[in-house]
Amino acid sequence: MLQRRIAIVAPPWYPVPPDGYGGVELVVGLLARELRGRGHEVVLFGAEGSDPGTSTLAPRGWDRDLGHPGERWRELTYVSRLAAALRRERPFDVIHDHGGGGTLLAAEAARLGPVLHTVHGPLGEAERTFYASLSGRVGLVAISRSQRGTAPGLSWVATVPNSVDVSALRVGPAHSRGPTLVCLARICPDKGQHLAIAVARRTGRPLVLAGKIEQTAASRRYFDEQIAPHLDGVHVRHVPNVAGQDKAELLASATALLSPVQWPEPFGLAVAEAMASGTPAIAFRLGAMPELIQDGVTGFLCDDLDQMVVAVGRAAAIDPASCAGSARARFGPVAMTDGYLAAYAAAAPRRSPLILAPPARPLDGRWAPVVPTALAPGA
Repeated sequence: MLQRRIAIVAPPWYPVPPDGYGGVELVVGLLARELRGRGHEVVLFGAEGSDPGTSTLAPRGWDRDLGHPGERWRELTYVSRLAAALRRERPFDVIHDHGGGGTLLAAEAARLGPVLHTVHGPLGEAERTFYASLSGRVGLVAISRSQRGTAPGLSWVATVPNSVDVSALRVGPAHSRGPTLVCLARICPDKGQHLAIAVARRTGRPLVLAGKIEQTAASRRYFDEQIAPHLDGVHVRHVPNVAGQDKAELLASATALLSPVQWPEPFGLAVAEAMASGTPAIAFRLGAMPELIQDGVTGFLCDDLDQMVVAVGRAAAIDPASCAGSARARFGPVAMTDGYLAAYAAAAPRRSPLILAPPARPLDGRWAPVVPTALAPGA
């Protein structure tokens, strides 16, 4: 097997892997661990508290500035430190950025090898314009076909679905599952927790809302006006931060996970985590949900609230073992890493240990496409 020297750039907000919230950091940690397990040399740049061997460029606590004026300055500081750290490095076979626009620019400017960037968020006009300005200089990786379809003209090289930490999850047998419904997401209007409450009421089931309150004015108002009045500790409970064994137990013992998202979400880690726990995911047919959920096998796709209520009643028909087996094969670290190694091979098809001046782009000046991996049937 060709061994590669790979730089991975994480965002500055949470450790890798995270000890609570931090979806991108979870994905980065799983990728780095799997690559190292296969014998590749991985140089990881991230925040304080990350796995040993990480080049630490941000202290804990910067996440408190997310959504506030200080966020921009924290990000610029991280970019500046990353640029300085890269100047001290020798060439890489590939630099894989997950950090965002600023870190992507620093990685590209370093000229230490071909640069790939995973797009973890939605693609509005501003994002599309930025990525288009880097056409031919970096390769972009989508996390779903839905996300990629919102900007088909960008320099995509692969579609690689995210991974979940299957080793930290457990599969509960059907007879051990309680009546509880779970909605695992940060609390904000886009996630639609008010609709999860409506489903729980109509089905007569208790509901756990697990996730932090997004620290924006709109999200705090949403929580105060549409969520908090329904919290009674019995019928509807809020758990601000659930992780580790607590999360594994919550998912494995639930009837179903509800994902009444109100926007075309490009992925959905909580959906994949629930299915990998043998718990069916019930979601609106938006964004990447049709790619994640195998209707009737690992969950149900719905077009409205009435269908979601009916789906809750059908959840017991989903076999936990079959649900978990399918989800773990599609969204485990092995599948994700296979996809990224294929993308790396397209970016740097040959390793040259005697590189004196690293190329600014792939050898032929173009980015070759990679076949999507681990997507739903029909991909």
